[in-house]
Amino acid sequence: MIDNIIFTANTVAPVFIIVAIGYFSKKIKIINENFVDVTSKFVFSISLPAFIFLKIVELDLSQALAIDQIIYIYTATIISFILVWVVSIPFIKDGKDRSSFIQGAFRGNFAIIGLAIISNLFGRKALGEATIILAFLLPLYNVLAVIALTVPLRKEKKMDLKSTMIEILFNPLILAVIFAIPFSYFNLKLPALAEITGIFLSDIALPLALIGIGGSLNLENIKKASTLAFTSSAIKLIAIPLIFTIVAYVLGYREKELGIMFVLFACPTAIVSFIMAETMGANSKLAGNIILISTLGSVFTIAIGILLLKTIGLI
Repeated sequence: MIDNIIFTANTVAPVFIIVAIGYFSKKIKIINENFVDVTSKFVFSISLPAFIFLKIVELDLSQALAIDQIIYIYTATIISFILVWVVSIPFIKDGKDRSSFIQGAFRGNFAIIGLAIISNLFGRKALGEATIILAFLLPLYNVLAVIALTVPLRKEKKMDLKSTMIEILFNPLILAVIFAIPFSYFNLKLPALAEITGIFLSDIALPLALIGIGGSLNLENIKKASTLAFTSSAIKLIAIPLIFTIVAYVLGYREKELGIMFVLFACPTAIVSFIMAETMGANSKLAGNIILISTLGSVFTIAIGILLLKTIGLI
């Protein structure tokens, strides 16, 4: 038991220690809001795409592409999205609140928190499989988020489907996947100069992103957070990972596959949900509170989940 606790601490703690470093660096003014904004854009547009590109290039797609696992994750994500929506209808009358509530409850920060924890949990080799899952998950997250942020606000007619699809397609993370697939499929080698440059960029992606998450947190907002923010966070951190990890176990998933899916379902709400809520006229304050509460809460829920799975012998 002690060994499992130490293993769990070594897996989860480094990720959230870096988040804490970002938070306290902002507090003592080593970094500021501009640093967080600029580095977040850099990570999203350059460093994280380089990371994803290199991880996919390293893969043998014929072995790494687990279609059944991806289908299950798609199904679980869509079901959770629908259930959260249906449950919210009787209790949340304001469309702006419902939009942020739904998005906060289903959209996880798998690209940053998830990949960092998986790297510690299963080693860097497992990042390839996790990156493939992320590649399939990103378009689904974006499409469902657009639906959640338009239908409750009754702006369906105002939504420009063409521009929305273009925005999804030209997402830097999705572009990284599209460009990497031919290299992986045909086993093409990158020029040494490009590979070394890519490694430098990708090595700073997750640490810099985690520092940015810490720098964006404002703990004082917890005092002002609403019941909706806590409820949405509880659904994201407890209900969804508990239900869909158990179902995955019943379906026969074990060890690395089960662990990756647990981390995916248990990740806190993605920071981009605040940006989308702000842009599309939903309750951005609620969205920000959900991100804050779920990020802090995930320190405990992810650790407890990994400890249980490790103790039972499932991962």
